Amino acid sequence: MAAAARGANLLLMFLLELGVYVAVAFWGLRIGPSWTVKVLAGLGGPLVLAVIWGVLASPRARWPVRGLARAGLEVAWFGAGTAALAAAGLVLPAIVFACLYLVNAALRRLWRQ
Repeated sequence: MAAAARGANLLLMFLLELGVYVAVAFWGLRIGPSWTVKVLAGLGGPLVLAVIWGVLASPRARWPVRGLARAGLEVAWFGAGTAALAAAGLVLPAIVFACLYLVNAALRRLWRQ
């Protein structure tokens, strides 16, 4: 049972990571005066985040961050997803997203994941 819960927590972490991309893309498509700006923000925002995550936080990161730097990156990462949802007018989903991240982070710390 504990192994299943730990696996579910890692799955939640992965889904939350993907959720940040979706939230930023959705926000990008909702801003701006023209479709050009919307498409650039909707595609460019997630692309910039993907590069940051790939270079600093992925399992195969070129310059992996650890300790407090990793914690700061995660807070900024998931904070960006939360902020993007809120800025797009989805306040309740932003609150749910932030709460899911906090529970996930606490469990990962507790279980040393």
